Amino acid sequence: MENIEKLMAKKQQPVPGIWGIRSSFHSLIILLIVVLILACVYDLRRYSIPDQLLGAHKNSNVVAALSGCNLLSGQWVYDNKSYPLYKEKECMFMSDQIACEKFGRNDLNYHFWRWQPHQCDLPRFNATALLERLRNKRLMYVGDSLNRNQWVSMVCLLGSVIPAPFKSKHQNGSLYTFKAIEHNATVEFYWAPLMVESNSDDPVDHRMPDRIVRVQAIEKHARYWTDADILVFNSYLWWRRDQMKVLWGSFDSSDGIYKEMETLRAYEMALKTWADWLEVHVNRTKTKLFFVGLSPTHEKAESWEGEKGQNCYNETEPVPREGHQEMESDLEPEMMQVVKKVLAEMPTRGLNVQFINITRLSMYRKEGHPSIYRKHWEPLTDEQISNPSSYADCIHWCLPGVPDVWNELLYAYIFDKDELNLVNKAL
Repeated sequence: MENIEKLMAKKQQPVPGIWGIRSSFHSLIILLIVVLILACVYDLRRYSIPDQLLGAHKNSNVVAALSGCNLLSGQWVYDNKSYPLYKEKECMFMSDQIACEKFGRNDLNYHFWRWQPHQCDLPRFNATALLERLRNKRLMYVGDSLNRNQWVSMVCLLGSVIPAPFKSKHQNGSLYTFKAIEHNATVEFYWAPLMVESNSDDPVDHRMPDRIVRVQAIEKHARYWTDADILVFNSYLWWRRDQMKVLWGSFDSSDGIYKEMETLRAYEMALKTWADWLEVHVNRTKTKLFFVGLSPTHEKAESWEGEKGQNCYNETEPVPREGHQEMESDLEPEMMQVVKKVLAEMPTRGLNVQFINITRLSMYRKEGHPSIYRKHWEPLTDEQISNPSSYADCIHWCLPGVPDVWNELLYAYIFDKDELNLVNKAL
């Protein structure tokens, strides 16, 4: 009996080797859990949006910004403390067409103007929050050089918080792609100045004396837009003429039918083709759609009571007040009325395209253009040099500058009110 009890006692004693393995295994699991927790905490701090997971109280100013306030009605306020949102020299992918400081502009006050709505505050742009929203997604701008201007602005805004090794940019024909590598997110621009197919579709060689559009052909461009998560369209600048030549048929075919027609009618037909494509191809549960209004030019100084025959050249301050009659008359030309009519019909197709009306707020920024401070692709003539206003670019915008505010508005529309509450707490 005594021998049996001793044998049983030996069986109940733990084996040192096995116990050591189990103990080490448990310690390893605990260590891994601790590492994962620390990594999560670090990641949240790194992206500056911990409230998205930890919870936040509602901020009434942000709610007002999207529900009880018109973000587009306001004034420009000089703010050299919180603006610009990035520096021109630090944006790796700045375009020479809009890098005004690089090409000799010394008055840099255009960097420091903030758009202030009358009844609320514009939600402050949070690049890290937007990068998180864009993780594994595509944001795409489609349109002309003004939409490219806005795309470069977004690239600079987002790039300001991404280390150099983790961002890239490349071009493939009409498609320009900026990639945030760690987020597997792309911000893209597709050159389609008339949205439908035209003889101006080459992203470099596109200035044709006789502009031709195929108002019923869009697939050549649109196949690149499929599956984008956010699409931002614009098309206005290249339609600014009385007549447009329209082609029924192919550019490669000799039996195409050409017809001159009023540009407004051709524009309406092109927008209908665009709307038809969206109706068939857009994933309504995935893709957010935006159309950006016209960007005003400042080619006639008399519209802001300036000297007749002059333009934006040598302008250093915004228009000082609202309500200039000549400027107000340019706020909604017939083409934008056509856009609004087409967009108003979208809900009947099961689509929601949000219109971002940048015209009024941009109209007061007569000093925000590159003017003569940009790269010139061809040598200037003696005649041009003697009259700088003759070659001033009063169409595009210096960066940092006005297009940053367009993207701040886009940012506010991308996030809904509750999301902005969370993001705002992290600022």
